[in-house]
Formats: sequence, structure tokens, C-alpha cells
Amino acid sequence: MAKRQLLMLGIRASFHTLAAVLVAGVIFTAMFLSRNGMPKENPQSDGDSNVEEGEGSDRECNLFEGKWVFDNKSNPIYREEECKFMSDQLACGKFGRKDSSYKFWRWQPHKCDLPRFNGTKLLERLRNKRMVYVGDSLNRGQWVSMVCMASSVITNPKMMYFHSNGSNLITFKSLEYNATIDFYWAPLMVESNSDDPTNHRLPERIVRVQSIEKHARQWTQSDIIVLNSYLWWLRPHMKTLWGSFEKLDGIYKEVEMVRVYEMALQTMSQWLEVHVNSNLTKLFFMSMSPTHERAEEWGGKTNQSCYGETSLIDKEGYHGKGSDPKMMRVVENVLDELKRRGLNMQMINITQLSEYRKDGHPSIYRKQWEPLKESQVLDPSSYSDCIHWCLPGVPDVWNQLLYAYIVDDHHTT
Repeated sequence: MAKRQLLMLGIRASFHTLAAVLVAGVIFTAMFLSRNGMPKENPQSDGDSNVEEGEGSDRECNLFEGKWVFDNKSNPIYREEECKFMSDQLACGKFGRKDSSYKFWRWQPHKCDLPRFNGTKLLERLRNKRMVYVGDSLNRGQWVSMVCMASSVITNPKMMYFHSNGSNLITFKSLEYNATIDFYWAPLMVESNSDDPTNHRLPERIVRVQSIEKHARQWTQSDIIVLNSYLWWLRPHMKTLWGSFEKLDGIYKEVEMVRVYEMALQTMSQWLEVHVNSNLTKLFFMSMSPTHERAEEWGGKTNQSCYGETSLIDKEGYHGKGSDPKMMRVVENVLDELKRRGLNMQMINITQLSEYRKDGHPSIYRKQWEPLKESQVLDPSSYSDCIHWCLPGVPDVWNQLLYAYIVDDHHTT
């Protein structure tokens, strides 16, 4: 009898053990299928996701690859005539441009969405901080764009401060947030004979390629630094000075432009490595802003420019001669080396997306600083500005890209 009871107990124990194993197996199989065997919901808008388990979606979200989409519901973010900081160099509507479609194009990345700009969120992120744009007139135009975008949410004019006394530095401040957005004129980044913000158009351009302290000490201690330097380098050679402009014993030498450009960027990177705390300061470098001065490059007439252009270039991957790939590679190499030394500077690649926008330049619709000659009046292409950009317009998208990194915490892996 005792043996029979022990046998029954053993059978019951074996049964419970087997049942437990079967239940565990069912649960494990269900979990495995739910994670690996079943279709996964894809958060990306185009339904094509290659993100592996454990990786962030930013890996496949390249904000710089996409297309322009006409959107007259959410654009423009601000009105030209309502921005108190608008520049006459960029106010195309004020100076007679009748077509307005250039204001309504939205950049749409292929595999994600560009975050919608929110001026209040930007100012909150900049509370008690300083953001500074450093560079040439293209960077100044981007600064105007950012100030117009940010100030559009400030309803009380007394809560804004603006200061420009003819120096290299222009300041905008939101008093409520104690948030400062500055622009500093340094068209070649390093010291040059073109550093005067007004009188800088000289017949011969000279750079002190190893000297940046005069400029950099004005903006190094900022929380966000946005640099650019490209347009002023566009000549075959640059005259380079080793020495001082004030003394006569300096050494001058003509050097190939790309080499001098590389030396200037290396001077910049060395300064930043020593003087910037990467835990406190975010660094950005704006890539080349392309020009549209030769209509034949996109199938237009010879000897014509961006004048009269109201449509986009629809050839994907289009590149004109207004941007130099060799200079882009120099920037990438210098920033890669800087990152290996422990300081990350994010390049905001505006080049390709701006290449498509032959419609976005002021052309003749801007203030003319000098009286036009009769020959120019008869040939508008001869004095059209196909370098800068109308506002609202393309630079607003550049700032939306910046916004994605500053406010929305986008990152590139």
C-alpha cells in the first residue's frame, strides 16, 4: 500500500513538472513570436524601417536627405513685414517681388519628419543662455531668420532688446527668458583684412590664417555656437600673412585656396579644443550655401541667372558649380579629426537641399547699395543677387534643422 502511494505521488509530481514545462514553453514561444515573428509597427512615416533591435530611430533618420513639399498651411512661420529685424538685403516682398511661392516650401526628410519649429520651446531652451552665429552675410541672414522666427512668439515689444552699434557684434535678447541670440561678423573665420562689418569689399583679400583669437574670444564662452565660412574663399588663391597687419615685417604668400581653407579650419578646431567645454557648449558648422548664377546648369538659357526663376530644380542629387565638393571634404575631415580628439561639432548639411532652390534668391528684389548703371537696368541678370536668400524662405529651414538638434535632441550616430 505504501509503495502504491509513493508511486502515485511520483506520477503526480512528474505530471505537474511536465505541465509547468509546457506552460513555460508556451509563454516563451508567444513572447518570441511577438518580438521577432510578428510584423512590427514602424514609427517612420514611409513604412520602410531597417532599425535593428536596441538601436534608436535617429540612425536611419537623415534630416538632410529628402524633398521639398509645397505647404501654404503651416508656412511661412512669420510674416516679412511683421519682423522688426528684417534686413533690406533679404526683404524680397518689400522690394517688389510679386510671386510668393518661395515662402511656402517645406523640407520633408525621406524617412522621418523635421520637427515643427516652436519659438516658445526654443526660447525656453535658451533661457539664461547665449547662442551666437559666427561668419559671413549668409550666416547673418540665417541669424535674421532665427530672430524673426523666435520673436514671432513675443507679443510685448518691450520684452525684446536689440543692439547694433556698427561693430562686428549684433545682439538680440528676449528679456523674459534672458535668452540671447547674437551674430558676429567674421567672414573668413580667422583674422583678415575684411573684418570690418561695413568696409570689407577690398580689391585684395588677405588672411592671417593662424590667428583667430581676436574673433574667438568674443564668442567662445557661448552655450551654442553656429559657424560658417565658405563664400569668401571662392578664388583660386588666397594671400596669406604670417605676422601682423600693424607691422611691416610680416611674410606674405599666395597659397592655393583649398589649402588655406584647410589651415583656417584647423586653426579654428585647435582653438575650440583648448577653449570650449564640450559638456557645456554645443557646436555647429553650416555647410556650403550654393549659388545659382548660371542658368545653363539647370537647363536654362546661357548668360542668364536666377532672375525670374519661380520653380525648383526637380533633378534629385543636382549639384551646380556654386558649391565645391573639395571644400566640403575639408570640413568633414577637420570635424572628424576634432571628434577623435574629444570635441563634437555637428555639421548641418544644408548644401543639397539648398541646391534645388534656384527660386529662393533675392535676384533684383533687394536694396541696391549703389545706383544701377543703364546697362544693368537693361540686363537684370547682370545685377541679380543669386547668393543670398529671400526671407521668409530657405534659411528658415536651415534653422529648423538646427532646432532639431538644439531643442528636439536629434543626434547623428
